[in-house]
Amino acid sequence: MRLGKRLLIPGLALLVGWFTWHSTQTEERVDFNAEIRSIFNTKCISCHGGVKESAGFSLFSRADALRKTKSGKPAIIPGNADASELLKRLLSHDEEERMPYHAAPLSSPEIVKIKKWVNQGASWADHWAYIKPRKPNLPAATNWSNHPVDRFIQARWQADTLQPAAPADKPTLLRRLSLDLIGLPPTLPEMQAFLADKSPRAYEKQVDRLLASPHFGERWAAMWLDLARYSDTKGYEKDEYRQIWRYRDYVIRSFNQDKPFSQFTTEQLAGDLLPNPTEEQIIATAYHRNTANNDEGGTDDEEFRTTAILDRVSNTWEVWQGTTMGCVQCHSHPYDPIRHREFYESMAFFNNTRDEDVPGEYPNLNKYTPTEESQIADLKAWLQQQLPVPEATAGEKQLDNLLRFTEPKIHPHSFSQLTNAALADGKYLGGGHLGFARLQKVDLTDKANLLLSVRSSQNQGTLEIRQDKLDGDLLGIYQNTKTGRGGINIRKLVKLKPTRGVHDLYFVFKNATQANPQDYVCQLEWVLFSEALPGSNQPGYPETEQTILALLNTPTEQIPVMCENPEGLRRKNNVFVRGNWLTKGPEVQPTTPRFLPNFKNYPKNRLGLAQWLVSQNNPLTARVTVNRFWEQLFGVGLVESLEDFGSQGSKPSHPELLDWLALNFQQKQNWQVKKLLRLLVLSKTYQQSSRVTPELLFKDPANRLLARGPRVRLTAEQIRDQALTTAGLLSRKMYGQSVMPPQPKGVWQVVYSGLQWNTSSGEDAYRRALYTFWRRSSPYPSLLTFDAAGREVCVSRRIRTNTPLQALVTLNDTVYLTAAKGLAQHMQQASKQPEAQIKAGYYRALFKYPNAQTLQVLTRLYRQTEQHYAKQPQELIKFLPEPAKNLKNSPQFAALTIVGNAILNLDEFITKE
Repeated sequence: MRLGKRLLIPGLALLVGWFTWHSTQTEERVDFNAEIRSIFNTKCISCHGGVKESAGFSLFSRADALRKTKSGKPAIIPGNADASELLKRLLSHDEEERMPYHAAPLSSPEIVKIKKWVNQGASWADHWAYIKPRKPNLPAATNWSNHPVDRFIQARWQADTLQPAAPADKPTLLRRLSLDLIGLPPTLPEMQAFLADKSPRAYEKQVDRLLASPHFGERWAAMWLDLARYSDTKGYEKDEYRQIWRYRDYVIRSFNQDKPFSQFTTEQLAGDLLPNPTEEQIIATAYHRNTANNDEGGTDDEEFRTTAILDRVSNTWEVWQGTTMGCVQCHSHPYDPIRHREFYESMAFFNNTRDEDVPGEYPNLNKYTPTEESQIADLKAWLQQQLPVPEATAGEKQLDNLLRFTEPKIHPHSFSQLTNAALADGKYLGGGHLGFARLQKVDLTDKANLLLSVRSSQNQGTLEIRQDKLDGDLLGIYQNTKTGRGGINIRKLVKLKPTRGVHDLYFVFKNATQANPQDYVCQLEWVLFSEALPGSNQPGYPETEQTILALLNTPTEQIPVMCENPEGLRRKNNVFVRGNWLTKGPEVQPTTPRFLPNFKNYPKNRLGLAQWLVSQNNPLTARVTVNRFWEQLFGVGLVESLEDFGSQGSKPSHPELLDWLALNFQQKQNWQVKKLLRLLVLSKTYQQSSRVTPELLFKDPANRLLARGPRVRLTAEQIRDQALTTAGLLSRKMYGQSVMPPQPKGVWQVVYSGLQWNTSSGEDAYRRALYTFWRRSSPYPSLLTFDAAGREVCVSRRIRTNTPLQALVTLNDTVYLTAAKGLAQHMQQASKQPEAQIKAGYYRALFKYPNAQTLQVLTRLYRQTEQHYAKQPQELIKFLPEPAKNLKNSPQFAALTIVGNAILNLDEFITKE
């Protein structure tokens, strides 16, 4: 018996222990992401996260959560909730001990979840968006559709007992498709052709026609320019003109060419770093030159250069990774696993570009005329004749850099120890008689020439370049030349005495003949140290040098682009302590955050970053991109927060569909946007009617389950372009400089520059809204009223608003009144009977005829307006000061214009049904 008891007691203990262990293994596991993370993020993270670590406790990561706190003990003991200080604090009745501190306590179900989670081992999980997508199995096909998108959508309906809506009628469907793919409504002949086509592929043929349209690129460029924060001006106080429209044209062409999104990404982030980049690839880098540039006098160029770099970091992460990085500039991310240091490691990719917030916005790509390009070709031919092939090839490359970029320039703010010298206009280094300035640490090895951009109002005087001290060796001398008082700069070449090594240089201004020693002898915009020009020791070189100088002095169109610093000018990369650019912390190297795929096998520059972003291992880029295009078609993304895929962003409504689309886009569609869009618009989900039933409105008010077609208001650009198209006024002219269509007088009140709104004439007054001149400090008002982005910063998602101002725009804005007159002309030409005219105008705008009630309302408006203008001829003259083309000014035409104005203001007209 004693032996039996000895065996029985340990056996019972083992059995109890086994049952305890088994219960924890078989009970339903707590899902950290779905059940615990949201509690921590909303109730705990503000004091115990990436920003603050009160009492030494942080929920930033599992390692942080399990480490010892200030008390010397960890707050969480995996497997033992009762011994965990976290649970004790959550359950305490002492107000000074209970957590959250001085806030509402957690609910009982929330505490139970946390206790269960700790007892189960306090396992952590990566946020869903940071896990590489795995291709899900396609749900079973149904009688409704075998299309992959439809199979995922319908599988979700089963839980909510939803059924698909009927297909949209053909006119509604073609209007929807045309507005989505090219941003314009179909023309009457296009609609008639579609209605007459009874073949099974009628709709598919329209899809392919629109994808091949040259206007496809214009529609999708409008979306991308919001991300690129594209503007025709520099921003800040002066907000002066910036010649960057060729970047906009690059975007249009890229979408039209169906350039793979991976290539589109690489060219914009690092086109200049590609082997032998084309001019188009260089222009693509203007993406990150869309940052603001401060021309105000007295500002610190380095401060605003740094501001631009910070913006480039935040922009890149938002556009390609759906990640909010701005807050990490000052501290670790409050919710996502991004540490403060990692922001500056990302910044290091962008911190060594050549731009320095100078008024000239250098580096620029010089765009030469065909005649000048012919001269450049002749120079290259001369090199090929004079030099062996390797030297000629190197010489051509050197010549291209000199003529097309003229880099690396050194700007006046790089000079120090200014004596009887100053920065004039915040742009020039000017020196009086015996004035000087020092330029430190210049590598003169193999430098044979000094190229100057200089201006002067006199012919006397010299500029001496001396080595290491004021009376040091004379390395070169510039004989001053009068360039005029109008601020004209000329490029001059100074031969330098052969010198090796790194030296300080003194630029000494001299002119003993000037009356006032403080008057500037000359003013330098920039200087450039260069090797001997190619072929400098060959016969005929003097004439070649004169041609090169003539080209350098030729006024050119200059496009701001990216250019990497050469080795001697590379900047150190440091953490900014608490985000203050003046307080430098530890030095860092370019790399990506640790929670994402490893970066070690990529070049540590912008090209490496671009390659990493579009690699098959990156879990975010493809998801973020397909979600962006989905949102443009359906009105809401599968992840509603396009800009934030982090733990505080929206959860995907159809996570498996998102992953399937992302992997399909990468692997089968080769990142080609047209293939992605074709797949989406051929789905039956997209082709459904948007009519809503009371049941659907109750079950799915926001249409997230997609048991009906999309119905959303058009974008600002689409509303304007559609009005002009309906009126027969829209110009289909593509590309070129931005235009200035009519806008109310006095909108621009420019103080510091000569910028004026010079209203365009002819067809330029009626070009697509995409081409409208965009001034950051005063955007085109009617577009802004319909929620167009101001473009000061990146905008991933335009939030649609409904305000009375929008109706006032479509009723009163000059463009819409002109469109109403154009529509009235078509109405008057359609018939002599008012009712028939109104029906014709209504159909032209909406591709359907008005019902009896609508026709009655519009006819009544026509009659009242006609009588008003018949009795008030002076009012008629005010409303129609000039006769419409081939028509007399008449009360009837004025009445049709008012009816047309009302039609263009209808909800159905400004909405995609």
